[in-house]
Order: sequence, then C-alpha cells, then structure tokens
Amino acid sequence: MPLVTNNAPTPPTHPGMLMMISGPSGVGKSTLIQKLHGKFDFVFSVSATTRARTEHEVDGVDYQFIDEATFQKWIAEDRFLEHALVFDRYYYGTPKEPVEAQLAQGRIVVLDIDVQGARQVRSHCPDAFGVFILPPSEDILYHRLVSRGRDAPEVIEKRFAHARSEIALAKSESLYDALIVNDVLDRAAEELDALLTNRLNEVARGDH
Repeated sequence: MPLVTNNAPTPPTHPGMLMMISGPSGVGKSTLIQKLHGKFDFVFSVSATTRARTEHEVDGVDYQFIDEATFQKWIAEDRFLEHALVFDRYYYGTPKEPVEAQLAQGRIVVLDIDVQGARQVRSHCPDAFGVFILPPSEDILYHRLVSRGRDAPEVIEKRFAHARSEIALAKSESLYDALIVNDVLDRAAEELDALLTNRLNEVARGDH
C-alpha cells in the first residue's frame, strides 16, 4: 500500500486574539508593545493610507500606500475592519484579509488605532481586546509632542486638541477593556503583561 501523506497545515494550538491599542501621539503605545514582544506572539497589522510615503518608509511594511481612488474602492468592497479620514487630509484603514489570516494561525494581531477606529472594530469584532494608553498628565503629553521636534507649532496644537478629545472619549465610552497610565514604562508594561496573560487564558478557556 502506498504511503499517504497529509499535506494539510497544522492547526494552531490556541485561538488568535485581536487586540486594539489606542492612545494619543507620543504616549508610548509602540514602545509598550515592543517591550512585551519577546513573551507574546504579536503581529502588527499594516494599515493602508492615502498619504505619501516618506523616504524612510517601506511600502507593505510600514503602511500599504494606495491612492484615494483605490481606497474608496476598498471601502465599497467592504475590505476594511475600520477606516477614517484623519485631520481632514488622508485616509487610513485596516484591511480585513491579512488580519483574519493571522488570527486563523493563532497569532495576536495588534491594531494601533484611534477611538473612531475602535468603535468600528467593536461593531465587527465585539470580542476584541482593547487597551487605551494614557499619559501621566496632559502637561507631560504636550511636552512630549513639543520635544519630538517633528511638527510645526500649529500642528502640535491640533494634535494636542485631538489627544484631549480622544482621552475624554476613551474614558466615557465602553470601548476599552482597560486604561493604562504610562507613567513609568516598566510598571505600565507589567500591567499590560498581566492583562494580556489573563485575557489569553480566558480565550483559551473559551470565555471570550
């Protein structure tokens, strides 16, 4: 009898988890996630955007850079988990297909999105795990935005006003499972570690 081989992919040992992380610019979202990257199997979702690529960015790695006509076509085809027009200038969105593929492999897929995006994701994926990162204070956040030296004063003011609005919404709406103050990086990372570990245990038990 000939040997029969099974070429089917090995199923994941545990279900994937969709994680939304939000917070104002300069609050340290990516730094927190990277600090835990060695322990947890994170995959960052690559967003699509209509803004121009900078010389240091790689298409398909930092963002998928597409024109507005293509972006609108993808909206019409329901290819986004969430999308938004940011600062009335450029569109940003999270394509569904790569997220669903990574979840099927049992990965933790991280979406770095704003409150508006979190609302949309909740409507599609009510079991998503959401964390909002808060600055120690508004004064410290403003200082961080200024000290980065990236933006003109009027842009900083617009970012700061947007950040205050996002913080207020995050505190008033039930979009997030936890709010973490990033005052001391190691302490905030430990808190996020504990929250993630607990949620993954719940997912494994089928509680979510």
